[in-house]
Amino acid sequence: MTTPLPPDALRKTCPPHTLPFESTDDLEALDQIVAQDRAIQAITFGIGVRSAGFNLFALGPPGTGKATAVRRFLTREAAKLPTPPDWCYVYNFADRHRPRAIRLRSGRARVFQRDCDRLIDDVKTGIPRAFEAEPYEQQKNGITQGAEKEQAKELAGLKERAEAKGFGLAKTPSGLIAVPILHGKPLDTETLSKMDEAAQREFQARYEAVQADLAATLRRFRELEKESKARLEALDREVASAVVGQFVEEAKEKYTDTPEIVAHLEAVREDIVQHADLFRRAASGQANPMEILAMAPPGRDLFDRYRVNVLVEHGDGDGAPVVMELHPTCQNLLGRIDHQAHMGALFTDFMLVKAGALHRANGGYLVIEALELLKQYFSWDPLKRTLKNRCIRIEEPGEQFRMISTTSLEPEPIPLDVKVVLLGSPYLYYLLYTYDPEFAELFKVKVDFSDHMPRTPENVLALARVLATCCREEGLRSFDRGGVAKLVEQSSRLVEDQERLSTSFAEILDVAREASFWAESHGHARVGAEDVAAAVRARIYRSNRVEELLQDLILQGTLLIDTQGAVVGQVNGIAVIPLGDYLFGKPSRITARTFLGRGGILDIEREAKTGGRIHSKGVLILSGYLGGRYAGQMPLAMGASVAFEQLYEEVEGDSASSAELYAILSSLAELPIRQSLAVTGSVNQHGEVQAIGGVNAKIEGFFDVCKARGFTGDQGVLIPQSNVRNLMLREDVIEAVREGKFRVYPVRTIDEGIAILTGVPAGDRGPDGAYPDGSVNFRVLKRLREMAERARAFRGDGDSAPARGDNADASPAPGHPRPE
Repeated sequence: MTTPLPPDALRKTCPPHTLPFESTDDLEALDQIVAQDRAIQAITFGIGVRSAGFNLFALGPPGTGKATAVRRFLTREAAKLPTPPDWCYVYNFADRHRPRAIRLRSGRARVFQRDCDRLIDDVKTGIPRAFEAEPYEQQKNGITQGAEKEQAKELAGLKERAEAKGFGLAKTPSGLIAVPILHGKPLDTETLSKMDEAAQREFQARYEAVQADLAATLRRFRELEKESKARLEALDREVASAVVGQFVEEAKEKYTDTPEIVAHLEAVREDIVQHADLFRRAASGQANPMEILAMAPPGRDLFDRYRVNVLVEHGDGDGAPVVMELHPTCQNLLGRIDHQAHMGALFTDFMLVKAGALHRANGGYLVIEALELLKQYFSWDPLKRTLKNRCIRIEEPGEQFRMISTTSLEPEPIPLDVKVVLLGSPYLYYLLYTYDPEFAELFKVKVDFSDHMPRTPENVLALARVLATCCREEGLRSFDRGGVAKLVEQSSRLVEDQERLSTSFAEILDVAREASFWAESHGHARVGAEDVAAAVRARIYRSNRVEELLQDLILQGTLLIDTQGAVVGQVNGIAVIPLGDYLFGKPSRITARTFLGRGGILDIEREAKTGGRIHSKGVLILSGYLGGRYAGQMPLAMGASVAFEQLYEEVEGDSASSAELYAILSSLAELPIRQSLAVTGSVNQHGEVQAIGGVNAKIEGFFDVCKARGFTGDQGVLIPQSNVRNLMLREDVIEAVREGKFRVYPVRTIDEGIAILTGVPAGDRGPDGAYPDGSVNFRVLKRLREMAERARAFRGDGDSAPARGDNADASPAPGHPRPE
């Protein structure tokens, strides 16, 4: 006969005297990952290997401290690495739509920016001063006056040659023209028409010669103007180059080790010299606004094109960066190009290019929550593309979906050397691994965080140090040994295992924070066991309103649950109802009816489409058990229906399959089942009772109903023997067991369970393969044989074969020969 479990087996306590400290004040802070050797090894490997694609995915249940542990580990390792270079964008004088990226040693980008700002300031004051100087004015006037003299000389020669041919020169709005002269007066058309033919031909020849000479002279004027303009421009360039050159050379001396900067400064010099006249005219307010707009967006200075946009800068000697991106949009990851509005239009330039998390983490580590990443549109694919190509290309999100292409910047891509660490749940990891082929290529290192750790003295002490660290960092009251011991027991209850502790430190520390509040409310200097117990009770009370409503319905008789008496074909099952952060056990009445038929077991829940697949599988297993146990030499001519009474939501899981089988056996054997007992546990085809989840909530759910109705002394719950190590029951349950008011029975087989429920031995096979007279199995086999005989008679198969006794079974016990 199976005996109830003793009180000590229902909860593994943590005696306070076994803890090697008086309070958490005696403990050192903990800054390392606790009991995650597999994860630590994976992280160490992942950050050590430099090959492409070896990024990390840290998976584990929420609250296990993945983010904190990864951040601390990476920060410690990043401090050992060299500081990555700074990056900046500068104007591209060859193509203004493609800003150039320049790499500098860490800490030098801001220096380069200040040097360029100083250069601009010097040029702004130096160029106007040089063009206002007397030497420049003298040279300029000399060039201008020389050109005017040449033009006057050419004009005088033209006039002399024209007069020799009888023509004069006249100025008109359209320029110089040749005018025929006769006796010192212009020749009119009437006089010209009266000339004879020979005179007119001679006049025409002279006119054409003068016109050709005039055209040649005008061409010479234009050449002289071009020469003058070229000499003036050369003078401007010479003056501007002299001014700019000294400043550029000073800047170049500091960056001889960076050819890109030297080349950029040379380009700056050439561009300033080329536009020196525009700068001079703009300074005096004489520049054309369109010329200015062609060089700078509205509202920007002409010299802004020579400034430096520091994209990423690192302190000197700070190690590699560790960046946590909390909002991983495409722009926050890859950077963005801002725009400024002016007169209803948007403008941008290289100074409005902004860095993303990948820029800031380049040369170090980037940590992202996988779920947050996948929730953002246009983030996942650009991140994969960036990691695959190993360069950061700033792109506008959704650019490919625009109907009209707009001109924007295309900054030069920046080489990428970063380790990306994604944080997520195991479900998300395996989902990506299965459905995204690129995921396995880019995230080759799996960092698997466990949700539990062995309950060893070392890990108990580690948990206490985690608690001590939290108390110091957040200013909580310290915990005495009793308070720590209660938290250790609560940790084991979270994982439902007497030999393990939860690594969900977030939930444990939340209990600790609440316990500190209650200790302060009660005036306790330190948090003790009673404060932790008060915190746990308060957490339950805030969440169990629905549980109390259901218990009230049971006590009122609305939901039919018996806790005393005995009924044939009826048993108390227990379901678990999760409500977010709280779950509880709810007793449910399970009934079975058996009758003559060939339909096997009818699962009413499945037929009504309120049963899940696993539950349906559990019911089908019952048919295998009945057939294998009782129908070796005769067919099962039985029909049975099984239902959860007054259950209107979906039923899922197989933890009630043993209860359903007990109800069927009770109906077949016509033996009543004690309603003071509830049952949980799944069953296989061999009749072995298997472990289930939520065992503590299930026991406590039935316990609370019995307690509310009043204990009778014979109430209890049947659980699988394999779930005994999962028991971490409430202290009031243990106290009731100690007083003999409640019992917990561990069962290994259906035979053990049915014997407890009916009070009748299940019965083992004898040497002849028969069951003892009056046993449960004897009565079941007898009933099934009667059904088979009636079925044969009903079909008109003639006289049935002579029975070898009502107790003869079709399937002999293992190791025994089949009786002849």
